[in-house]
Amino acid sequence: MVTLENLTVSYRQHPALHHISGCFAPGSLTAVIGPNGSGKSTLLKSIMGMLQPAGGRVQLDPPRARVAYLAQLTEIDRSFPMSVRDCVQLGCWSVVGAWGRVTPALLLRVDAAIHQVGLEGFENRAVGSLSSGQLQRVLFARLMVQEADLILLDEPFNAMDSRTTAALLALVHLWHEQGRTVIAVLHDDAQVREHFPQTLLLARELVAWGDTAQVLTEPCLQRARALAEAWDDNADICHTDEAPRTRPLARQQL
Repeated sequence: MVTLENLTVSYRQHPALHHISGCFAPGSLTAVIGPNGSGKSTLLKSIMGMLQPAGGRVQLDPPRARVAYLAQLTEIDRSFPMSVRDCVQLGCWSVVGAWGRVTPALLLRVDAAIHQVGLEGFENRAVGSLSSGQLQRVLFARLMVQEADLILLDEPFNAMDSRTTAALLALVHLWHEQGRTVIAVLHDDAQVREHFPQTLLLARELVAWGDTAQVLTEPCLQRARALAEAWDDNADICHTDEAPRTRPLARQQL
């Protein structure tokens, strides 16, 4: 579904992701974890095509129209005057485009999604009047309407109450059961262990990737912490044509 080939993504010519290679299998459910600043959000934005690699590449099997992306809640402008129904209807964009019409069948899909996230009666409420948990439910409903093959979630449960988190996790499991590929940036190790069978551990370079039980081990987590402690904001510029590990480890980091 997604193949990373020696992916390097840089900011000001310093790597935020450094020589990452591997594959997300079709239908997989994968958590992306790592210390703060380890490149987790950068990875999702690179897969989505929002950031261009400094080296290597991202190869997608589905067309980008079949990819859905949910940014962190803090990145979303809640002041835009839009109702809950209008926001969820944006999930129809990949089908109708800029000039197409939202058909009665699509409107039924929108209403069904609003019902499934528990927001019946909120259809005409402005998104700016919602709580964080309610807004996240709206955004998940929009993802449901998209019916994407690949779903990218950036810290979807951050600052959510336990009831909202449980409801949204149920939707993630439903997508997984439907054979969709889900990649989620998370920071709760217990949540990852319980709900995500695959895990990618980053520290700007790849630390471990595979079955969650084999990745969330103390040696792997210690290595990620050690790499984070070695990051140097004044390190030399990364030359992306060099092979991984041809320079001292501490100088490979941003």
